Amino acid sequence: MGFRGFRVLRYFAQLCSSKLIRSSRGVSYVESSLLPSTSFEHGETSIYGPQGFCSVKYTATNKNGMWPLISARGLCSFVPTPQTDLVISPSEILAAQAAYAAQRVQGKLQDLALRVTNMRNEDKGMIVLAGDVFDVPIRKDIIHRVVRWQLAKRRQGTHSTKTISEVSGTGRKPWPQKGTGKARHGTLRGPQFRHGATMHGPKPRSHAIKLQKKVRRLGLKIALSARAAEGKLMVFDTLNLATHKTKQVADYVSKLENCKKILLVAGGPVNKKLALATQNLHYANVLPSIGLNVYSILQHDTLVMTVDAVNRIVERMHTPINR
Repeated sequence: MGFRGFRVLRYFAQLCSSKLIRSSRGVSYVESSLLPSTSFEHGETSIYGPQGFCSVKYTATNKNGMWPLISARGLCSFVPTPQTDLVISPSEILAAQAAYAAQRVQGKLQDLALRVTNMRNEDKGMIVLAGDVFDVPIRKDIIHRVVRWQLAKRRQGTHSTKTISEVSGTGRKPWPQKGTGKARHGTLRGPQFRHGATMHGPKPRSHAIKLQKKVRRLGLKIALSARAAEGKLMVFDTLNLATHKTKQVADYVSKLENCKKILLVAGGPVNKKLALATQNLHYANVLPSIGLNVYSILQHDTLVMTVDAVNRIVERMHTPINR
């Protein structure tokens, strides 16, 4: 993919810099009468704008007499490197209000592109997140049902009290039925006596409630989509650390904005050095991808996943439910 489309766009912008308009769908157009009669092939490329690298689409014809110039999804599709022969647009275009910076509507099942980085904030490329996993509509009722199911299922249910047949004590009648002036009793193990039984007390049982697999799966998708919509989802190439010291993780978290608790999700088993580096931080927790759940995501305002973890989660969400 070259930069031919961007050079065409820059040429158009120089010809009609004041004729760019913004449509309700977030696509900028320019009147075809202002454009030269040159014919261009269909294609797609990437340019750098005020909000990062954005996808650029250009076509040869349009039945409405308009030339679509820039796709305004605001998604990254290109990563510059020191070896990239990048053509930067004029500063007056970058400084102006971007006509393609329309707000993305959440919940449209659109694929997302995120920057892959690491603990040192180095560029490691891009990753495309599946829209049916990371961009589903937010539903609080589903989240409530999944959290309630999760908290109920994790209860041990080992609580127990002794009934009148289990409590220690004699079984004989404490005093005669009549003649003493006292209330009549047949045993001292009753609930009204000290060290007596407990009536209708808890016994060991399971507190688990049933919840359909598709609802549980949807709850995890909604939690991931919420973090992605908030901009609190980050993707690392790996979580392997050179040392088990806590300082590296603590320094990284301190540089994040509005981060109170962070959840690190590894693809496979958690690296031992990472576990040691985070075990003394009350605001940092580590999970393997198989253990990622809705309640843990809600407890942490920032979610960091590795590329391997993202791929495993997407694969799990796309696996047909075994009924």
